[in-house]
Amino acid sequence: MSCLETIHDYALRSVGIGERLLPKGEMTLCEHFTLIGSGLIWNIYYGALALLIGFFLANALAVAKASANPWARKPAEWFIFIFRGSPLFIQFFLAYEAFVLIPRMGWDIPLGFTTITVETSWLSKAWLGALIVLCLNTAAYSGEIFYGALRSIPRGDIEAADAYGMTGWSRFRRVMWPTMMRLAWPAYTNEAIFLFHATTLVYFSGFPAFQQKG
Repeated sequence: MSCLETIHDYALRSVGIGERLLPKGEMTLCEHFTLIGSGLIWNIYYGALALLIGFFLANALAVAKASANPWARKPAEWFIFIFRGSPLFIQFFLAYEAFVLIPRMGWDIPLGFTTITVETSWLSKAWLGALIVLCLNTAAYSGEIFYGALRSIPRGDIEAADAYGMTGWSRFRRVMWPTMMRLAWPAYTNEAIFLFHATTLVYFSGFPAFQQKG
């Protein structure tokens, strides 16, 4: 089998497309790289989407934790404490067990004039269930990083914004948020690298693979 044929047969194996059985006999270097590259599709999927969604959630958590309002601050503090204080591997198992307890046929939401059934079976699948856990986990770690950066913004920057008449959202968007990102960026890139490493744990968690194979 040529290298091109190997790529054609096994490049998309991890998503259920192509040959299901592994190559027989002594595997070539091309076959090794193709199979590893096929698996990387899921690593990129989990890492990229979790970073994208977790980034916005982390910003919200950082702002909520820095808020003077206890109704916003306390939930953010507990969310960060729980997800940073427990192993990611355990979070996968607990989330899977929780998702399995949800009715498999769907969740009926009565609206008075009609009833909407929300499909829930996909929550126990790795493509979404594990992604939710990764999003929440990276949001907690990134949220703590952003919170620390938010508290480290030089007082002079905020006073200068006040002197220009900036308040509320305008001050946060134009002064505080850019400075927070600059201060948090080195630690945040480390968290992004850790997240891509952590995507491999999905394979060992309770979440089944795509179509129970791959």
